[in-house]
Amino acid sequence: MSLLEKLDAAASARIAQLPSGLGAFGIPIEEIYSPTEARIGTKRILLLGTNNYLGLSFSPECRKAAHEAIDQEGTGTTGSRMANGNYSGHRALEMEFADFYQCRSCIVFTTGYQANLGTISGLIGPGDVALIDGDSHASIYDGCVLSGADIIRFRHNDVIDLEKRLRRLGERSKNTLIIVEGIYSMLGDQAPLADIVRLKKAYNSTLLLDEAHSLGVLGETGQGLVEKCGLIGEVDFITGTFSKSLCGIGGYCVSNHPQLDQLRYVSHPYIFTASPSPATIAATRAALKLLRNGRELRERLWENARQLYSHLQALGYHVGPEPGPIVATILDSPQQALALWKGLLENGIYVNLILPPAAPEGKSLVRCSVNAAHTAKQIEYVCEVFSQLYPSIIQ
Repeated sequence: MSLLEKLDAAASARIAQLPSGLGAFGIPIEEIYSPTEARIGTKRILLLGTNNYLGLSFSPECRKAAHEAIDQEGTGTTGSRMANGNYSGHRALEMEFADFYQCRSCIVFTTGYQANLGTISGLIGPGDVALIDGDSHASIYDGCVLSGADIIRFRHNDVIDLEKRLRRLGERSKNTLIIVEGIYSMLGDQAPLADIVRLKKAYNSTLLLDEAHSLGVLGETGQGLVEKCGLIGEVDFITGTFSKSLCGIGGYCVSNHPQLDQLRYVSHPYIFTASPSPATIAATRAALKLLRNGRELRERLWENARQLYSHLQALGYHVGPEPGPIVATILDSPQQALALWKGLLENGIYVNLILPPAAPEGKSLVRCSVNAAHTAKQIEYVCEVFSQLYPSIIQ
């Protein structure tokens, strides 16, 4: 089979999975009105499929900072951090993130994907071991592949399976990077971090925690799962993204290990990518300030999350294992998931449709993401529509 024929085969498989075609993916949003409302085609819709957890995408502070940065520094850096793209704003954001996490240093990457790609491939290499949760994000998998290290998966959130694999590694556990996530993006469940830290210490391994979906969501000041568990000094490397609670684009890695700064000289995704634009950096710095003082935003987010989760659970929908800003409805087939997704969209609610192999265990998901800007009335409407659709979807 030729290269192009392989792509044709992949397209045919997707069309067979979704007889109605590919319309469920990449729907263009014509206009954005607020963190919770937009227009698709001619219909005004409620946004319940974004990762805008704190609802900061339209905050006056972030927009003002972005505008001022464009006026003062232009639209882009046109170069990598190793060349001409190392602006004072990049260094300021790194220092602010290091201070936020009470860590020695921070590296800012151009995307959240690259934060994992660059950090993982810089930390480990051939002869080392990447021991990763089976439900890890694609950026984690790809970073491990790029590193050339041996990749071993343990069952999702299963510390017994993790310890079994560490024990089998023997002396190699000292050259092992354990990688987990704070909140997992598909089902919204949290890693058992305290147990993982205990095993990391017992086997003298190194631990990387991806807080992409937990930054701004968990912890008193929004550091993530590491703060919620009181383990900020016990995790070796923390990565995350600016594209969710911070409503921008970019990523970071923070650590107390002095070796973190050496990644600037060995990490190809960092060295050979143009640095983030001045507007992106300025808006992220403004968003970080709001996040640090955003206790009220987090409280509203969690009120909305618990309301939606408990309602769907009470209706009889199969939802993820615990409440959180990601509320996933788990369906048995792509056709069932597509029917629910279409029904919600027809009622003016935009959510995410997740199909195998992206969805875990061969299931299909309709994935909702609530945020702090959703009103109680909006969440009540979503609950009402889910109630109306239940009889036709769950048979």
